[in-house]
Amino acid sequence: MTTQRTSGRRKQALAAAVGVAALLTTAACGGSNDDGGSKTGAPGFDAANNKVAQASEVKKGGELKFVTTQDADSWDTTRGYYGFMWDFSRYYSRQLLTFKTEPGAKGAELTPDLAADEGQVSADGKTYTFKLRDGITWEDGKPITSQDIKYGIERSWAQDVLSGGPVYLQQMLDPKGTYKGPYKDKSKDHLGLKAIDTPDAKTIVFHLPSANSDFKQVLAMTSASPVRQDKDTKSKYGLHPFSSGPYKFQSYSPGKKLVLVRNTNWKASSDPVRKAYPDTISLTISSNQSDSDQRLINGDYDIDASQTGLGPQGRTIALKQHKANLDNPVSGFIRYAVFPQTVKPFDNIHCRKAVIYAADHVSLQTARGGPVAGGLIGTNMLPPSVPGSEGQKYDPYKIAGENKNGNATLAKQELKECGQPNGFKTTIAVRNNKQQEVATATSLQAALKKVGITADIYQYDGSQSAGIIGAPANVEKKKLGIIIMGWGPDFPSVQGYGIPLWSSKYILQSGNNNFAMIKDKTIDGLFDQYNATQATDEAKKAEIAKEINHKVSEGAYYLPFTFERLLNFRGSNVGNIYTTDAYSGYYDFVNLGLKNPKK
Repeated sequence: MTTQRTSGRRKQALAAAVGVAALLTTAACGGSNDDGGSKTGAPGFDAANNKVAQASEVKKGGELKFVTTQDADSWDTTRGYYGFMWDFSRYYSRQLLTFKTEPGAKGAELTPDLAADEGQVSADGKTYTFKLRDGITWEDGKPITSQDIKYGIERSWAQDVLSGGPVYLQQMLDPKGTYKGPYKDKSKDHLGLKAIDTPDAKTIVFHLPSANSDFKQVLAMTSASPVRQDKDTKSKYGLHPFSSGPYKFQSYSPGKKLVLVRNTNWKASSDPVRKAYPDTISLTISSNQSDSDQRLINGDYDIDASQTGLGPQGRTIALKQHKANLDNPVSGFIRYAVFPQTVKPFDNIHCRKAVIYAADHVSLQTARGGPVAGGLIGTNMLPPSVPGSEGQKYDPYKIAGENKNGNATLAKQELKECGQPNGFKTTIAVRNNKQQEVATATSLQAALKKVGITADIYQYDGSQSAGIIGAPANVEKKKLGIIIMGWGPDFPSVQGYGIPLWSSKYILQSGNNNFAMIKDKTIDGLFDQYNATQATDEAKKAEIAKEINHKVSEGAYYLPFTFERLLNFRGSNVGNIYTTDAYSGYYDFVNLGLKNPKK
């Protein structure tokens, strides 16, 4: 799961981050990692961190106002891969299963949505059967059918038209790639995927070639949403998805504003998950982070949709004047740099290690926002929230230890080993609408210069990631040797976090996330072993996850920056608000409401 943020002048961003570091260290870390149960947080700092704040004060009606510094990668349920898009899409899309509307760890548990129950699973773990609940309809009042769900899932196979989204379903149901997608499907109904049967309009059956203990988690992802064939506009579908949820698109101007209004054909009796409190939900896209943060603090907006924390200026103001509106959850994300092996000299492990040793890891942490708003220094690539993680205890390059400020001697030794004793030139690719990322690029650039590595910074629009850093041919052509990115679990397992990043089977020509272009038979084999493990054998699954993480670290494909913490602002008029592990410590958007709808 990937994220987005905003742009800003590099020097200002870095200076502000440094200046606010001392202030941040005085803020309480707050919030434990327990699930919070049914606890209700009183208004105040961390009141919504793993617990519900102000649930009883919510009233129906009004306009819930989101702001973000970057548009979604796509609002198409097949193509969207940004974390906030998945969170936001529950307003207009439903799945067979979805996440519980509870805080903390409970929120990552599954509950029936379009399905009448949790489904039936065969003894061998290869066949899943679901019956649909009564009364589920599209925005025009027509029933949602099992065929609609099958068609929506089939769209994941049309990567030549609909690139960018997750491909778990494709890999789990058709690992040999025999199906060519609905647009090339020669059957009359375009429902030719043999791995899914729809014996009637209310029954859907999945046949997996091999058992996979995470399959239900994948069915809860946005990419498993139904899509109705007569409303499918292919590559243009993200401009106006057809709603299966309580809200529908009223208007959308890409890069500017999205407005959702009530879907009058949605029935609350058919939806045990969504309460649909506001009348209208708007999302304003503003590339000026300082301005959008200030307007959020002023009350012009209610929630930052991107959920990656306030920028440096906003943090300073909010901590001094509005601390009671802040939450400081631990995120499931790791922020990092990755080295594509297709770009020389990063095909050489010693050149990759040279960058890891040259980096000033404290400076990178500061650029991300310091220990409170940025997180702990990252030492490896498995987030603390994923079973098998060792957190900072596993630190093979002593990133949080003796090399935390960089080690020029070791870096120069590695440069000699890779045949570049005088250094080399490269390019750092970073999203231009993310102040913290631009600041980390600037920090890394300065540290590399000290050991003879000259790095230019290439800034690009993050909403175009799939075709820029997600296209291996473009990465190689533009010689993007270092890519700055962030990633969180699609679902809480090593498969849900790491397989898109590290499996050779998940390398795509567009919308690729295996930026390092890892093609390691040992890592692929460990993922196969993990997937075949019984769902109940948690100890074995955790041990395999640990082994995968070690293999990735030994390959020096990544320079981790932080195990991320967030410092997020909730407007004073928002109620029923809480963070959820389902979306890596983000607020759960689906049942937010307003205390005073007339404001």
